[in-house]
Amino acid sequence: MDLKFSAEDFEFQKEVRAWIEENYPQEMRERHKRSANGHLSREDHMYWQQALYKKGWAGLDWPGELGGPEFTPTQRYLFDLEMAAADTPGILPFGQTMVAPVIMKYGSEEQKQRFLPDILASRVWWCQGYSEPGAGSDLASLRTKAERDGDYYVVNGTKTWNTLGQHADWIFCLVRTSDDGPRQQGISFLLIDMKSPGIEVQPIITLDNPPEGYQEINMVHFTDVKVPVENLIGEEGKGWTYAKYLLEFERGNAYSHGLKASLKELRKIAAVELSSDGRPLSEDADFARKLSEAEIAIRAMEFTELRILSSLATGKNVGPESSLLKCRGTELQQLLTELAVEAVGNYTVPFDNTGAILGMNADFIGPEYAAATAPRYFNNRKVAIYAGSNEIQRNIMAKLVLGLT
Repeated sequence: MDLKFSAEDFEFQKEVRAWIEENYPQEMRERHKRSANGHLSREDHMYWQQALYKKGWAGLDWPGELGGPEFTPTQRYLFDLEMAAADTPGILPFGQTMVAPVIMKYGSEEQKQRFLPDILASRVWWCQGYSEPGAGSDLASLRTKAERDGDYYVVNGTKTWNTLGQHADWIFCLVRTSDDGPRQQGISFLLIDMKSPGIEVQPIITLDNPPEGYQEINMVHFTDVKVPVENLIGEEGKGWTYAKYLLEFERGNAYSHGLKASLKELRKIAAVELSSDGRPLSEDADFARKLSEAEIAIRAMEFTELRILSSLATGKNVGPESSLLKCRGTELQQLLTELAVEAVGNYTVPFDNTGAILGMNADFIGPEYAAATAPRYFNNRKVAIYAGSNEIQRNIMAKLVLGLT
């Protein structure tokens, strides 16, 4: 792996930085910075993703013939670096990163032509329908049924922990089309229009959302929802295979750039907050040690991601390494929020410390950076659970990497 940057690489980095400066509106930056977990409206997300599309920087992992930018591994690294440094919104993964690769690999030509252009251009908003009450990490026990009725499937059941489904135009779902044989063999992969009669989106108010604040998570109920058979991906009963392929992309994200940006902000806080002896927390030997250990772990994560990114450039899939990235990346995300709570101290206590975040006249309680500390801490409790709990990921690594049974 060659880690030297060429003159062309540095020119590309300058181009990305200049483009962000020109296209990332200041008022949107402020909203993103001041919201408890970087939450933005549907309009903001769509603006940002469509701006990237117009530049030719959407579908980062897509092949060039389908509209991807075909970045080199170094360009992808620098692109992510500049986006993290500018604290830009993340690309919503459900369309471009998750369902699109499944359609590319297993969908029909008609499905590719129908769905992929709109996904790339962010003209539609997708959400995910995997987990159910009683079927989270043990996804094979899902019970949402899709029964064939002529040219339609009739879908009944409930999906939970659905992210931003209240904004979505489409949902990709795992459904049970057969109860015969092993549980995995009766699962199919359906694309469902969220405007279909019989779909109800019910909000789940989570601990990180203050009263009247941003709402993210939902239950989605299906009651006799008719879905055209042409919306089935691949073959009936093969949905488990397609789901595992999708999860490689959901789990195999790069974490290090965001972690480095969070650590940088944490160091700023530690330079201001005081320890028990009245000195800056950054001069406290124990806290300084924790920051240094976190930095070492993040650097190790970064080089692991670079090795995997280099192998992806040769056409390989992420594979079981995605479980490694998911485990270590989420552990470090949680560590940094824990250190932030430790640094801010008592100012994390007023949990509903929204102040100007919601456009109110009230001031923040304590320094502005303290307002989002507790919500971010609580929100990040989930990262070790979603996309398959870290315990499940360790089982996958033990089996597929270490060869244990």
